[in-house]
This record gives sequence, C-alpha cells and structure tokens, in this order.
Amino acid sequence: QVQLVESGGGLVQAGGSLRLSCAASGRTFSSYAMGWFRQAPGKERELVAGISRSGGSTYYAESVKGRFTISRDNAKNTVFLQMNSLKPEDTAVYHCAAARNGVVTAPGAYAYWGQGTQVTVSS
Repeated sequence: QVQLVESGGGLVQAGGSLRLSCAASGRTFSSYAMGWFRQAPGKERELVAGISRSGGSTYYAESVKGRFTISRDNAKNTVFLQMNSLKPEDTAVYHCAAARNGVVTAPGAYAYWGQGTQVTVSS
C-alpha cells in the first residue's frame, strides 16, 4: 500500500513558476514509477510527466516539454514537478500517481493516487 500526498499548488500569473511535491508513505517507493497527471474541468485526465523507478528515464507530454521538469528523491520518498513558464491552459487539478509497471500514459495503469492539488494560472 502506498499513500500519496501532494502539495505546492496555488494561484500564479502566466509566466510564473510553481513546484509541486508528492510525499509517499511506505518503504517501497523506489519500486514504483511515478507520474504527474492533470485534469481540467470537462477534460480527461492526462499524464503530463513521468519518471522511472531509478529516475533515469522521464516522459513529458508535448504540451509541457521544455517547461516542466519531473524529479524524484527515493531517499525521501518524494517526487517533484517543477513548472516554469506557466500558461492559463495549465490550470487543472494535478495528481501524482504510482505504477508498478513503468511509466505509461494510461491512468488505469496507476495503482495509487493522491488527492490532487489545484493549480490556477491567471492571464
């Protein structure tokens, strides 16, 4: 069992930055690939960034490449999402999630989810 708790969301102006954190409970954090998903009202949940168990491999959605950076600290059971050059279209609830079988884009492949943190980018 893994419990995930996100923090770091908030309101920011376009062009600004936020850093999201996701703290995981349990001693098996390094056994899971981690993903950051977002869901805006009326839209499907989408994977914006993912990172492998060791942190050696990452994935980014085209819409965030060059602006977002995912990282993890297995010693501290934490995964991060640094978001720069934020745009109004980045407004969504951001969730972290854990997957046993590596980074995949399908939400159904992720076994554990955090409750989400709201990110709002004003124009």
